[in-house]
Amino acid sequence: MGERDTAAVRLEGITKRFGDVVANDDVDFRLEAGSIHALLGENGSGKTTLMSVLYGLYDEDDGEIYVDGERRTFDSPRAAMDAGVGMIHQHFQLVEPMTVLQNVILGHEPTEGGLVDDESARRKIREICGRYGFELPLDTPIEDLDLGAQQRVEIVKSLYRGAEILILDEPTAVLTPQEVDALIDVMRDLRADGRSLIFITHKLDEALDVADRITVLRDGEAIGTVPAAGTTEGELARMMVGRDVLFDRLDRETSPGETVLGVEDLSVRGDRGREQVAGVDLTVRESEILGIAGVQGNGQRELAEAIVGLRSVESGTIGLDGEEITGESRRQRIERGIAYIPENRQTEGLVQDYDLVRNALLGNQTVEPYASRGVIDWRAVEGHAESVVEEFDVQPAATDAEAASLSGGNQQKFIVGREIGHDPELMVASHPTRGVDIGSIEFIHNRLIELRDAGLAVLVVSSKLEEIRKLADRIAVMYEGEFIGVVDPDEVTDEDLGLLMAGRTLEGADDRPHESELEDEGGVVE
Repeated sequence: MGERDTAAVRLEGITKRFGDVVANDDVDFRLEAGSIHALLGENGSGKTTLMSVLYGLYDEDDGEIYVDGERRTFDSPRAAMDAGVGMIHQHFQLVEPMTVLQNVILGHEPTEGGLVDDESARRKIREICGRYGFELPLDTPIEDLDLGAQQRVEIVKSLYRGAEILILDEPTAVLTPQEVDALIDVMRDLRADGRSLIFITHKLDEALDVADRITVLRDGEAIGTVPAAGTTEGELARMMVGRDVLFDRLDRETSPGETVLGVEDLSVRGDRGREQVAGVDLTVRESEILGIAGVQGNGQRELAEAIVGLRSVESGTIGLDGEEITGESRRQRIERGIAYIPENRQTEGLVQDYDLVRNALLGNQTVEPYASRGVIDWRAVEGHAESVVEEFDVQPAATDAEAASLSGGNQQKFIVGREIGHDPELMVASHPTRGVDIGSIEFIHNRLIELRDAGLAVLVVSSKLEEIRKLADRIAVMYEGEFIGVVDPDEVTDEDLGLLMAGRTLEGADDRPHESELEDEGGVVE
């Protein structure tokens, strides 16, 4: 009895099936009141499904739900919210043309005399924002906010509706390092305010940093629950994937060869006409990974899209194997062997309502062996899809499954496998492991290293310092559309990289790097 009184949430024997797939298998879970509990596991391990059962999105097939000691059955998210349970989804549930205020109160509008009482809503929202240090422009449309601000809107929306128990589903997946730190501070403030939080993640360091307790799921089963204090990343990784995981920087055994990609004085405009890439020079050579680091929004996306042919160039040139390709289309660049892992897998990498066979064909509708003289060879395409699913351990292992039915990490593995399977000459990988679990991260990193060791040129764009340091032979740091420094990953600290990402050159450094620095293997800014 006493045990029940201290639990904000207790799940007993929760089982959830989707056809023949058992997403949750007799799972027990306990969230102590006033604590942060991390739910850790690989993509597809059942974390989000379990919390979707608690939130009323799915009905449990077996098991019992207790909230504040009371047995509950939620047949809808509205019923869960009425019981004080709120959920901030990985992909935000906001209406983009509507303002912040309109989104927060949508479906819960206060009224006075039959009219919406905006002023009452504003006062309540401002009180919530003031308590947790949020600054939100209430009359600004959601579509004009960055992702960090949109997430704060989601949190305020749940608090406005009275949530005492908050489920945060992969909340750091789309945030910059600075935004992650700010979110963790907010989570701690919410805990100090007496709220209880469930933090769904696959990031070991974040779970250990913010959580009081950590429960690990694997293949739909609860492997165990441990206190964060005294637990190591290695121990959690073994619980997650059932084996030891490599965390260290990967060995470098190859020497760069001839230049594959050459970019000179490149300028590119963003979606709103503003210059996002300002006169950039870079080279990527055979058997080399060039990493581009930087806080998101400093031109990395526009640079990658210009290189692969998805964005027009304002000025400057792009060359592949010594031939200028600046004016060539994306299709022509695919046929030349430029593969691309896009930043947003959902909208740019896959068609969500296509099955995996049709998604395997994307971008290669005119490329042999998948097509000849305008006719698609569906047998070859299906064979390609099957090989990607098998080799990259995509789950569920069914090529007739729609992309939307896959978890985010499995979608990412499919895209990486599809692009590698096209035998590229240059791989441009933009945030290749965003939202991917630790086992899949290791797998994707090893594949990119294999490409480099096989003689390919690889360009990796990432805001994750540990990823850039682990993969790159050289690191170019981008700030406000320019390269502010080019460094050797073996000779630079995280602190130095952080300074460069913030726009500060390192002590004793000259001005921003010239093309010669980008071509020199040891081009280190000191």
